[in-house]
Amino acid sequence: MRNLREDADAVIRASISAAMPDEAVRKAMEKLPAVRGKLVLVAAGKAAWQMAYAAQQILGDRISGGVVATKYDHSKGPVGNLRIFEGGHPVPDENSYKATQAAIDAVSGLTADDLVLFLLSGGGSALFEKPLIPAEDLDRLTRELLASGADIVEMNTVRKRFSAVKGGKFARLCAPAQVFQVVLSDIIGDPLDMIASGPAYPDSSTCEQAERIAAQYHLTLTPQMEELLAQETPKELDNVETHITGSVKELAKAAAEKAAELGYEPHILTASLSCEAREAGTMLANIAQYHAQDGKALAFIAGGETVVHLTGHGLGGRNQELALSAAAGIAGLTGTAVFSVGSDGTDGPTDAAGGYVDDTTAARLAAQGVSIPQVLKDNDAYHALQKADGLIMTGATGTNVNDVAVLLISR
Repeated sequence: MRNLREDADAVIRASISAAMPDEAVRKAMEKLPAVRGKLVLVAAGKAAWQMAYAAQQILGDRISGGVVATKYDHSKGPVGNLRIFEGGHPVPDENSYKATQAAIDAVSGLTADDLVLFLLSGGGSALFEKPLIPAEDLDRLTRELLASGADIVEMNTVRKRFSAVKGGKFARLCAPAQVFQVVLSDIIGDPLDMIASGPAYPDSSTCEQAERIAAQYHLTLTPQMEELLAQETPKELDNVETHITGSVKELAKAAAEKAAELGYEPHILTASLSCEAREAGTMLANIAQYHAQDGKALAFIAGGETVVHLTGHGLGGRNQELALSAAAGIAGLTGTAVFSVGSDGTDGPTDAAGGYVDDTTAARLAAQGVSIPQVLKDNDAYHALQKADGLIMTGATGTNVNDVAVLLISR
């Protein structure tokens, strides 16, 4: 019998490695237009440091200056002459605002001869923010959205209305300078106006949609927020050239290739997984039950991004909930494991990238008096998985292209 945890770790390493942005940034730099004036670099998101580092290795002292805004513990050191900031995610904080103001200052007063190299990745909605409402109101709104079960497109449709940089507004602040935008996608379907809330892309969403989402999830709105919700965002930008790179498809493909190398017959179920985390975990467990007697090693892979509807006050993330939700369904299915991991190396407000369970997890937790249904009700998957040695710890990876969930059946 293979060591399933070792195989899982190998698949995780291979998939994340394939999703690193370095090569994608290098290819995008080949299309960078000639610059007569200043070249200002602004990078925002969980992968901002890695993208900025890759660009600096190519451009060197051609970069006049700029700003990198990323998540806490995601910077790996100095990058040329760039100012590096770390801020809050998934809820923006004062450091997020300071980083964004520094970026605004860096692009202020530019001319038509200047160019802004804008490197954008997921997480930018929190890390790249200058609110038009009091910080405490934005904090409350963000927490309500995260707890509501709203998907990322719905959340960003609302959030960009309360921001001075989202929804194409940052590109307007850069004018008359041109913006060369390289985007690492973390949203299914690569909607450019929704990735990090689209700071440099025309907004396709409408006020009516934002108002409907706010009503659907019973968001708490002040009179000022209601007024801003009714103001339309930029629908046209004439100073931006955008190149999109990276994809959850590459994440799933790399996972499948590594699984095949390890002797599993791989099957990519989807690269558009979008449902409750618990439902995805149950689905993978059901697939395991169906194939339990096939007599061959199989790997089923699903890329995408699930959501969690908060009903408790525990600690965890969508990938941890997905894995734990599969534990009962695969109990006793010898040689079966389910794991799910965020490509950025962090899952929710935790230091884990995701979770791993196998056919022994449910019994191990029961022996310790842990009820999986109660844990899921409390949204406390982190502590349960910790008790079963099921936390996946990678540290910050430097990329961010959604999540990958895998079912392994070993023979």
